[in-house]
Amino acid sequence: MSRKVLISGGTGMIGTRLAEMLIDAGYEVALLSRKPATSHYRSFRWDPSAGVIDEAAVRYADYIINLAGSSVSEGKWTDERKRDIMTSRLGGTALLARELAKPNHHVRTFISASAIGIYGDSADRVVNEETPPAPADDFLADVSRQWELAALDVDKLGIRTVISRIGIVLSPEGGALVPLARTVKMMAGAPLGSGRQFMSWIHLDDLCRLLIQMLEEPQWQGTYNAVSPHPVTNQEFTETLASVLHRPLVLPKVPEFALNLMMGEMSEIVLASQRVSAEKVLRQGFTFEYPHLKAALESFYGEE
Repeated sequence: MSRKVLISGGTGMIGTRLAEMLIDAGYEVALLSRKPATSHYRSFRWDPSAGVIDEAAVRYADYIINLAGSSVSEGKWTDERKRDIMTSRLGGTALLARELAKPNHHVRTFISASAIGIYGDSADRVVNEETPPAPADDFLADVSRQWELAALDVDKLGIRTVISRIGIVLSPEGGALVPLARTVKMMAGAPLGSGRQFMSWIHLDDLCRLLIQMLEEPQWQGTYNAVSPHPVTNQEFTETLASVLHRPLVLPKVPEFALNLMMGEMSEIVLASQRVSAEKVLRQGFTFEYPHLKAALESFYGEE
């Protein structure tokens, strides 16, 4: 049976690792790319902002994993940046839905990324897939909600569609962990804001294994939280990271106003509290290799 996976956003932190793990599992992988091929994978050209895609791309695939979207954590959220964060997600997803509505393809499964940002700031309340999205005046919640609606256009075509609400992805290659680890190593680490806000995280390898299981097993359908079963407060996260890196935490908490000054609206990524349940993926039979934060961090920094 043909096992060809087309990945949008395949050169990002998640896509890069996912492609490696798919190849190891015996899949063929191709990437959708705005630039001519820069990787060793087969690639198809697309330009979501212009609504252009190589017609051979969707016809190639048995499975599509849709990760494309510009990073929410790079650079302040200017109006232009926010437009880019929104349109890069909606444009790419709509383009794939448009191609999947055409005949002459054999795509069996469509897996689309979303984010736990959809829940907004939920303090210490546990939220799950049944929890309604936060109001639209919350930018990250609005982005995630519209992104999911765009993916549901594929579901309406009768193609099995899985939406993965991704938490804070831990990797030494990028994402939130890199600046946090850097500040701790420089002895400048400190809990952010009150430190009581919950962080729902997932190890990069667990996320990729989860996406592959979603792809392989037809009982996965609908929306799932991609987070470890043990979220921690920001204070606990910072203390665990410091102990794994063998550094003391000498500074008091970083006050909220200082974060707002440094990051602007983007500070809601680190200040919003999200205590997200992993119950549904556990019930569906997924086993985490790194359910606990300390072991996850030690997998990256254990030798330091």
